[in-house]
Amino acid sequence: MTALTFQLPDGSTETLEVRDLLNAGYAGREQDEVQAHIAELAALGVPGPTTTPALYPVSPYLASQADEVSVQHERTSGEAEWALVITTSGVLLTVACDHTDRALEVHGVAWSKNASPDILGTNAWRLEDVRDHLDEITLRGWVGDGEHEVLIQDATLGALLTPDYWLGVLRDRSQDTPGTVLISGTVAMSAGVDQFASNWRVELADPVTGERIEAGYRVRQMAAPIG
Repeated sequence: MTALTFQLPDGSTETLEVRDLLNAGYAGREQDEVQAHIAELAALGVPGPTTTPALYPVSPYLASQADEVSVQHERTSGEAEWALVITTSGVLLTVACDHTDRALEVHGVAWSKNASPDILGTNAWRLEDVRDHLDEITLRGWVGDGEHEVLIQDATLGALLTPDYWLGVLRDRSQDTPGTVLISGTVAMSAGVDQFASNWRVELADPVTGERIEAGYRVRQMAAPIG
């Protein structure tokens, strides 16, 4: 199993083996806007979900804290998200980037989620320490070429369904147990910014404490196959 380790603000660390990895989708708090987004994706050939919000099981080994993601072609991109991490001592909150195969997405969203890893930060907060001001925490994503980067996603956690909402879903599924990691779903990307970049960086920033959690990685296209 994949083992992840997180450093907390008090200097302690938490390590867990990932048993269940889940990616939320269409998880905006304003579901009218979600439906409009589904219509936009349908025009691009991406099949819509049978219900919203959606939840996609992902192979646990795809949870990663690596600084490089290997891909098979140029049409892949990240998505800035937060992640719930359930440990034996409680629930952690960290930043995540769900790297997605956009070419495969038109054939099935669940398939595309399993084509590349979910990159998580190496730092985390205890959910109970930030729960009272979650909606103020910012979620941002940047794309770049290794030298320059551009902001592509910028929102607060108030734009997404809450961690407590998803904890309730996990409870109903009997998955609110140590070893479960849930990725939140993402926020809108800025128009005109190329998401198919060679570098991605994502950040959670807490305006109350001034603390930030980051994750970043480079995208490496693999050699062409033979056969």
